[in-house]
Amino acid sequence: MTDRPGITRRALLGTIAAAGAAAVAFTAGQSFGVLAPLNLFAPRVQGDGPQGVPVNMTAEAAGVLSTAQAADWRLTVRNGDRAETFDRARLSGLPQASSTLPIACVEGWSTTAQWGGVRMRDLLALVGAPAGATLLISSLQPRGAYRRTTMGPEFAEDPATLVALTLGGKTLDLDHGYPARVIAPGRPGVLQTKWLASIEVMPG
Repeated sequence: MTDRPGITRRALLGTIAAAGAAAVAFTAGQSFGVLAPLNLFAPRVQGDGPQGVPVNMTAEAAGVLSTAQAADWRLTVRNGDRAETFDRARLSGLPQASSTLPIACVEGWSTTAQWGGVRMRDLLALVGAPAGATLLISSLQPRGAYRRTTMGPEFAEDPATLVALTLGGKTLDLDHGYPARVIAPGRPGVLQTKWLASIEVMPG
């Protein structure tokens, strides 16, 4: 009986490297449009989704189909006893800004888009929020780990952080957070709260 040739260490490492490269190639299309045809295994494709931006949770899945489209929707911004309420018309009447920012999802995809709306710091100024405030941001979602998130002052005071009303120059799609959502630089997608209900300044 003759011994069967074994797999050399070099061959094993080469196989692992090739498999890793293939996995990257076949998922990179979710972040790089030019590689979209290779996107065999990734959950999302760049440019695929409402307004050309993927979503990881729809309004239906979040349970907000009715509340997000209700005629009496209001966003409440509160600092202690001082509060302001905003419908979309009032938000749209405030000074508008735009930010070109990425969405980076925990699923591994990312995409960059142009968002428009009201600077977070401008809304906070209307209720006299102090410098260095931390915010509690609540969604219309009735449940879920991220229906409430906190935002530190490094984001709240950044001029690129918006309560967004538009995406790509058009009204937010319901699945992207209509009537209003948060978009801030450098925050994971799950913390870019959609379907806003309230923004509160937390006690210092």
